[in-house]
Amino acid sequence: MERRTTILRILIFVFGLLMARSAFAQGGPPFYTNDPATPGPRNWEINFGYMPFLYSDQSVTHTPDVDINFGIGDRIQLTYENAWLRVHDLPVAAKFGLGQSNFGVKWRFHDAGESGWSISTFPQAFVNNPNDSVRRGITAQSNSFLLPFEFSHKLGPVDVNFELGYDFVHNGPSGWLTGLVVGHTFNSKLELDAEFYSQSTYNPYASQTTLELGGRYRIHRPIVLLMMAGRSPEPASSNHPYFVGYFGVQLLLPPKSYDADNPAPPSHPQP
Repeated sequence: MERRTTILRILIFVFGLLMARSAFAQGGPPFYTNDPATPGPRNWEINFGYMPFLYSDQSVTHTPDVDINFGIGDRIQLTYENAWLRVHDLPVAAKFGLGQSNFGVKWRFHDAGESGWSISTFPQAFVNNPNDSVRRGITAQSNSFLLPFEFSHKLGPVDVNFELGYDFVHNGPSGWLTGLVVGHTFNSKLELDAEFYSQSTYNPYASQTTLELGGRYRIHRPIVLLMMAGRSPEPASSNHPYFVGYFGVQLLLPPKSYDADNPAPPSHPQP
């Protein structure tokens, strides 16, 4: 209990520090929460990440996770994501295999500019590939369809990203997800953020909440360093991780389409 209280106090302090300044928050890798931003016309955003999820009696690691995004016009993004998984259930040996394919389309249907609301929807389908990952216990038998909505708005000196979605699962428990990201850009290269993220299912009911700190460091056009680490505020168990993370790079292509001092695409392009 004392350890959990200390972690919560640290995260509350960091959230307060970020919100006390002029801030910029951006969802998407390395965070689980997405935002309404899209890459822009004919631009690519490609993310390569090492993602560990460590529990008391098991671990799942994306080695790596590959997330490919392509912009169509100013408001639409096509997404494909998959990962090579390492699944280790103690005390048996670790297993390796291909994860589920994630196909998605993001549409920012409302954009009021820098001082107003931006809202998008990002439907995604998660399907198993024609391999033996299900048989070997690497991926679940169920396929799913995720329907989330993303919101961003400037609240005084703070920019906030919020996501809320429902996960329709075939042959498995459906449920909700919600995420919140706030952050601050310290200079043209460094951005730090804090995240609250939660998932839950019903029939049977289960929930998992994590708190993360992370950021982005723009090494040089078109390469951005991505980093995040966190854990569940609950004691470690088979459902509450004692460590989650994302460590990787982002490629923004073509390089000439992004500003040299701030290669990230604009979060709120004008209509």
